[in-house]
Amino acid sequence: MKTKAELPAVTHYFVDESGDGVLFGSQGKVLLGQPEGRSHFMLGALQVPEPLALAAALETLRHDLLKDPYFKSVPSMQPERRKTALMFHAKDDLPEVRREVFKVLQRADIKFFAVVRDMRYVLAYVQERNARDAVYRYRPDELYDQTVARLFKDRLHSYQSCQICYGVRGTADRTRAFQNALNTARKRFEEKWDKNVTTQIELLPSSPRKEPCLQAVDYVLWALHRYYSQGESRFIEMLWDKVGLIHAADDKDHAAYGTHYTKKKPLPDLTGAAL
Repeated sequence: MKTKAELPAVTHYFVDESGDGVLFGSQGKVLLGQPEGRSHFMLGALQVPEPLALAAALETLRHDLLKDPYFKSVPSMQPERRKTALMFHAKDDLPEVRREVFKVLQRADIKFFAVVRDMRYVLAYVQERNARDAVYRYRPDELYDQTVARLFKDRLHSYQSCQICYGVRGTADRTRAFQNALNTARKRFEEKWDKNVTTQIELLPSSPRKEPCLQAVDYVLWALHRYYSQGESRFIEMLWDKVGLIHAADDKDHAAYGTHYTKKKPLPDLTGAAL
């Protein structure tokens, strides 16, 4: 491992999630398989060497689209609707808008990392643990924090400084929990490789409205979500050369740690072929 002085100076990650990790509704009803249940939980980190450049490109695009007469009467482009007029959000944006955002992301210098959890396996774990420990109560934040540790286990050692901007979830300030998850990731890496991680880590809680690069990671996560939830690969295909690693943690057919997908090992399509 390089000494701290030999490491590149700084890197930037922007973190967001798809899905909420919620397993149970009122009175303990299992939501999996119900309309309100999510089949997968995903946490993604977009590595952006030049955040200001990407933010400027997205803001320029949004302002150009707002001036385009084609979108003049579109509800989501009206400021009072608080949607595309204020920020990009893949779920809310028109297909024509999405296409333009994807073009910006295709040109950008970015790299995407993600951990994907299959909620069927999360539910099985929770039920098995409840059978052993009547006191245990599952919390969605538990899944989020565990996934943070998985996501950053091998991401914290290659730079002198690492700035991690994450989308605030709800109203609670969970900076301490996020920091604890990063400490777990650091410890696991150090134990595995018998090396000290000297990288300085700065956490920056924010929101997509304030930070356009969070809008960018939302888009890549949306593309990955479409693949897992609807079997639609064309969106993630568009950005596949931006993928560093996608860790399908519960795809354990060939390894206990799950399956790693990279540019050289693409996600399978619905017929089992590579993308």
